[in-house]
Amino acid sequence: MITRDTVMRVGRPTDHLEEITKMYVDGLGFEVIGAFDGHSGFSGRMVGYPKHKYHLEFTTHTTETAGRAPSLENLLVFYLPDKAEFKNAIKRISNSGFKKVTSFNPYWKGAAQTFEDLDGYRVVINNGKSPF
Repeated sequence: MITRDTVMRVGRPTDHLEEITKMYVDGLGFEVIGAFDGHSGFSGRMVGYPKHKYHLEFTTHTTETAGRAPSLENLLVFYLPDKAEFKNAIKRISNSGFKKVTSFNPYWKGAAQTFEDLDGYRVVINNGKSPF
């Protein structure tokens, strides 16, 4: 059973391991909390915050190409209800290599801004509380 104390890792491939890692560290303020190289042809970086219940993993393989995100709806969404924190996050992500894009889903138009990384995966920064 998945409990409240379970740690979740969201993993995805990339053809730009070092650049993507830097984008998420610089753009979202994450830290590199783990790394591996040359493990059966795979190298990876884990980013997030130590001891948090979630983190991201980016992997690359020596002989496989990851390609771009499969759709415009591959999103990570962050809810920032504090206006100053939201503005700071927008400034930070804008200066880290993410490209500001128009959201594919009209739900995110208004209080949110959408950004795309080098691989076409998107990050939404929403100025509001999570509805859940």
